[in-house]
Amino acid sequence: MEQHKQKSWFGRNWPWVLPVGGCLIVILLFVFGVGAVIFGATKMISGSEPYEYAVTTAKTNETVINILGDNIEPDGMMSGNISYSNNDGEADITIPIKGSKGEGSVSVKAQKTDGEWYYEALYVTIKETGEQVNLLDKSLEGI
Repeated sequence: MEQHKQKSWFGRNWPWVLPVGGCLIVILLFVFGVGAVIFGATKMISGSEPYEYAVTTAKTNETVINILGDNIEPDGMMSGNISYSNNDGEADITIPIKGSKGEGSVSVKAQKTDGEWYYEALYVTIKETGEQVNLLDKSLEGI
C-alpha cells in the first residue's frame, strides 16, 4: 500500500494566503503611518506656546472657573493650525476644555513676530450658553 503524504496547511492555501496577508500588511502600515502623522501634529500643537498660554489662562481666569468649575482641563481633539517660519508664525486654534460644572472651548489667534507671540483673540466659549469670556487684558480691547 502506498502512503500519500498530505501537504501542510500553508502548502494547500498559499494561493490566497499570500495576497490577503500582503494586502493586510499594506493596510496596517498605511493606518499606522496616518496615525503617526496625526499623533505628531497633535503633539506639536499641544506643545506650542499659544496652546499652553491659552489653557493656562483659561484655568486661572475667575470668570471661567465660576462658570465651568474647578479642575479645568483640555478635553478632546483640538482643531486649527499653527505655522512657523524662522522667528515668525501664526496660530489659530480651538481647544475643547471641561471643568467640574461644564464644558467649553478656548479659542486663540496669535501672530509671532521676531520670536514674540502677540495675541489677537483669546476667549472661552461656554458650550451650554454660547457665552464668550474674553481672556485678554480688558484694557487692550479694541486695539
